[in-house]
Amino acid sequence: MESYEPERLSSAQLAAVKRSLTGGRGALTRRSLLRASGMGALALGGIATLGACGIPPAGRAEGAAAADDHSAKEKELTFSNWTEYMDVSDDEKSRPTLEAFTKRTGIRVRYTEDINDNVEFFGKIKPQLAAGQNTGRDLICVTDWLAARIIRLGWAQKLDPSNLPHAFANVSAQFRTPDWDPGRAYSYPWTGIPTVIAYNAKATGGRKVDSVTQLLDDPKLKGRVSFLSEMRDTIGMTLLDQGKDPGKFTDADFDGAIGRLQKAVDRKQIRRFTGNDYTADLSKGDIAACVGWAGDIIQLQADNPDIEFAIPTAGYITSSDNLLVPAQARHKTNAEKLIDYYYEPPVAAQLAAYINYVCPVDGVRGELAKIDESMAANTLILPDREMAAKSRSFRSLSTEEETAYEEKFAKLIGA
Repeated sequence: MESYEPERLSSAQLAAVKRSLTGGRGALTRRSLLRASGMGALALGGIATLGACGIPPAGRAEGAAAADDHSAKEKELTFSNWTEYMDVSDDEKSRPTLEAFTKRTGIRVRYTEDINDNVEFFGKIKPQLAAGQNTGRDLICVTDWLAARIIRLGWAQKLDPSNLPHAFANVSAQFRTPDWDPGRAYSYPWTGIPTVIAYNAKATGGRKVDSVTQLLDDPKLKGRVSFLSEMRDTIGMTLLDQGKDPGKFTDADFDGAIGRLQKAVDRKQIRRFTGNDYTADLSKGDIAACVGWAGDIIQLQADNPDIEFAIPTAGYITSSDNLLVPAQARHKTNAEKLIDYYYEPPVAAQLAAYINYVCPVDGVRGELAKIDESMAANTLILPDREMAAKSRSFRSLSTEEETAYEEKFAKLIGA
């Protein structure tokens, strides 16, 4: 189990935190843009703060001990989620899928949009989790790196498969076995967040850009290329282009990716490393091609027909937001029933039609086509088999790796 000791962040890690919160995914809103997903350094900051406050470490490695479950007598649950991450009626007065769940089961859902940033939210719940107290929440939705940390610290309850028949059967293969929760014993994905290559076809003269090699080597793109200032996205995509697996890479592999990018920086092939601000430059054509986030691209395409995306043959990085039941939650069974409900294809399709993120549920395409055929055909929402097979996740990092890698990456991007 991960130890729970006070830590101090390196200057590179602090810079990474600032980048994510001010210009990366952490600064962005739902539906229109994406927000932070891969910032292990942020988690370290939360751990450091908590340890410095003298709160004792968790003492279990196999997940939280089962709390008293009041689900049978209390037909309710509290669900914390991100803003704009749940379907809303046209008049914005109701949440159709949640209301249908309550009508079917009699379980009332107290739904709160109180997650604006992983670190901020962790700061709200960590004192209770560390002290073995109820957070007041039965279900939370956090990004993969934070989900991994909560599980490792023993602060998530192990899920009961008997309450999750649809989830177990329908979770897409690309989300089924993350290294931080093999077999999904503690979590289920709410959405996926792909990192892809995007380009402005007008700015490229109609040429397709579909590989990191092109971004780094094509002289016709010199000075008009950008990569992301989020380490996992930029390094992960570069590792894939070099034939390395982001889920299993070594220190030497990481250094090789840094070296590859540094050469492009030295030759001024790369214009800059960006947070979400690449979107304006890409739309105008000042950036011809880049590594970007799929949610941005969907929104840009709605306003600019010249914006295209490509999935490299080598593969692409996908992170995820995930549902967990915190330690000491009062209504675990009710929460499991809600998780399972959103893995029923008609329900999953209704949610996907509203939030426009990658749906992690198999069997949704036909249901989504009934709502919107164009969405059902959009591989950034429903990856086809070929695209899903190319999805890779950036592996979990130790504290030592996090420190070393962020320092090297900060030097690369001049942060």
